[in-house]
Order: sequence, then structure tokens, then C-alpha cells
Amino acid sequence: MRETDICILGAGPGGATAALHLANAGQRCLLLDRATFPRDKICGDALSGKVVSELRRINENLPPRLAADAAQLPAWGIDFFAPNGRRLGIPFRPHFNKATDPAAGHIAKRIDFDNFLVEEVRQRPEIELLEGVDITQHERTADGRWHLRSADGAIEIKAKILLVANGAQSAFARQIGGHQLEPDHHCAGLRAYYQGVTGLSKDNFIELHFIKEFLPGYLWVFPLPNGQANVGVGMLSKTVSQKKINLRQRLTEILETHPALRERFKDAERLGPVRGFGLPLGSKRRSLSGDAYMLLGDAGSLIDPFSGEGISHAMVSGRHAADWAARALAAHDFSAAFLKGYDVAVYNRLWQELRLSRAMQRLLAFPWLFNVVANRAANNPTLAETISNMFLDLNLRERLRQPSFYVKLLLGSK
Repeated sequence: MRETDICILGAGPGGATAALHLANAGQRCLLLDRATFPRDKICGDALSGKVVSELRRINENLPPRLAADAAQLPAWGIDFFAPNGRRLGIPFRPHFNKATDPAAGHIAKRIDFDNFLVEEVRQRPEIELLEGVDITQHERTADGRWHLRSADGAIEIKAKILLVANGAQSAFARQIGGHQLEPDHHCAGLRAYYQGVTGLSKDNFIELHFIKEFLPGYLWVFPLPNGQANVGVGMLSKTVSQKKINLRQRLTEILETHPALRERFKDAERLGPVRGFGLPLGSKRRSLSGDAYMLLGDAGSLIDPFSGEGISHAMVSGRHAADWAARALAAHDFSAAFLKGYDVAVYNRLWQELRLSRAMQRLLAFPWLFNVVANRAANNPTLAETISNMFLDLNLRERLRQPSFYVKLLLGSK
């Protein structure tokens, strides 16, 4: 039986970030994961500028160390492909210089990035990391502590507070946190690795293809080191169910027949199987905490509903969970009422962005409008730069929710 003040379930980006912030504050914790690192995680593998920012909050040396790692590529922007095939290139910074500017984002396989964080965890004596431990039982005892037990019964833990960061399939989030799968707020995704895809951006722009016959879903192509690429599709689970869509079949068909992709994939080799995963989206505001627990990252349903980004949101929640765990210990108050402060902190940081992404997700029902934006931006450098800045400035992005923005576009006044 191990006894600890703070126990963290899951050593992915959310759990590892929480542990590292606790260590920075001099607070010990127990970090568990059912896998042994390095381990794979099905994902798009893109690391946004928000990830870089959260790494810097842990340790200023982490972003340059990541940038120097051969397992990543620096990424400088996004190429959106509208339903009419028009490309809209959006740099993460409107005027970037690869020779002098630090990369605004990166692309790295999760097997490498998650291990990058775990290696940092291993250096911290304040963190006890236990790998290969699958916690299947969790109950709150009469003294208010959590009693955890592994599937094989070999590990038992008592903890004052629990940080739950064990992913989209978290049994704790469903059974105790009350997070049920809601098809209108859940995305089904597939991912495969390819070698030899042609036509990738020389600036490592990630590609998002909004194909008319596949809307409201989208296809991505993200370049990776060693000439590889992460290729996948995502679509609301509600739509998949209603239209009885076979995502694996559609992915194959698109890569083999779509005019913009078939030549690029003609001689490409798929590396390993196509793997599926589910994304609980942050398009609905949910409770993130309760008596003596907090939900982090995917376990808290915090994934961006438009881009599918979840890594930075997991790290944001990990930072705030570490803060509120330390506050709860100092106040000797682990009540649901006290820990609501965690929910407030996370949503203060993320909700505006999640709300805007939900609005952008809904725009996919109007492919003609997407075409208008892409056509105008391709011929109007000022508009293109405005859209680029929208990815950095939430106040600018708010304009995407305003009908007047599209009226001006349609009238040609932008």
C-alpha cells in the first residue's frame, strides 16, 4: 500500500505537465501509467504554438531542446484546401524567417514527444513514476481519500487528491466524472503513417483538406521526419452514425481517386495499419472536477472541435490542476465546491477558443462559403494576412462568428 497526497493517473502530456509543475513547486506526487514509455498514441502528431508556450512555462530550456531533437520537424503554418480545391496558406506567423525565428510549431510522433516529457519527469526526484500499472478500481473511503487498486492487485494506493489524465477512454471520467459519449460532441478519427508522399510543403505546413464529398469531415496530411507523413480523417461521430459512413473505406477511396491527392499517394507506402481513435470534443462545457478529483486533457473532454488539437489543452489543464491540487492541500479542502476553481481557471483560458472552434466547425455545413473565403483570400493579401492573424488573436477570430464578416466578403468589400 502506497500513501501519497497527490496521485496522477496517466503520464501523457496532461499528467506529465501536472507532475512537472508540482515538482517545480516542491510538491511530491505519484504518477502512474498503464503503458511503459516510450509508447505510441494515436494522434495527428501536430504540436501547436500553445504547446511550445506550455513547455516554456515548465522550463525555458524545453522549447529549444525540442527544436534540436531529430524526432521533430519545425512547422510554419497550415495549408487549408477548400472544397473547390483552392489552397489557402496560413502561416503561424504572417512574416516568418526560418533562418532566424524559432519555429511557431512542431510535428512529432507521439511516441517521441510523450517520451520527451516523460524523460523530463524521470529527472525529477519529487515525482515517483510507476509504469505498466493499470488502475481499474477507484473508490473514495470514509476518510475522504481515494483508494486505488491495479488490475492484478499488485498495487494499492491511497491518495488525498486524484488528477485523472488517462485519456479519452477514461473509465473514471465516465463512471465518476459523468462524461458520457455524446455523438454531437465526439469525433471519430483514423490515422496511418506513410512513406514517400509527394508534394509536401517545403516549410512543413500541415495540410487540412475539406473535400466536398466528405464534408463535414476533413482529411489531414502532416509531414514528419525521415520523409514520412501522418495521414488521417476525422468526422463527427453523429454524422458517421447517421450517414453510415465507413471511414476506413472512405480514406482509401479519397487517397486513390481524389484529383489533388491520387498522384501524391500513387507510389507512397503505408507503414503499419490504419488505426482508429475517438476524440471527446470541448464543444460543450462540462464539469471538470468533483470531490477530491480533477479531470485533465482528453479525460476532461477538452479537444478542439475544429482542428482536433488536444495536446496543448491537456498541458493547460495539467498546469492548472497542479496549481489547484497544491491549493487544496494548503487549505486542507478537497471538496467539489473548492475544486470548482480549477474548472473556472481552465475554461477562462480555453472556453472562448473552444466556442469559436465550434462555430468554425458548423461552417463546414456551408462549403460554398468556405470557397468564397478561400477564393477572396487567394487574391487579397490583406485578407489572407487577417485570416493568418486570426489563429493568433482570439478577438480577430471572433469575427468569424459575425455574419457581417461574410456579407462584406460576398459584396467584395474585403
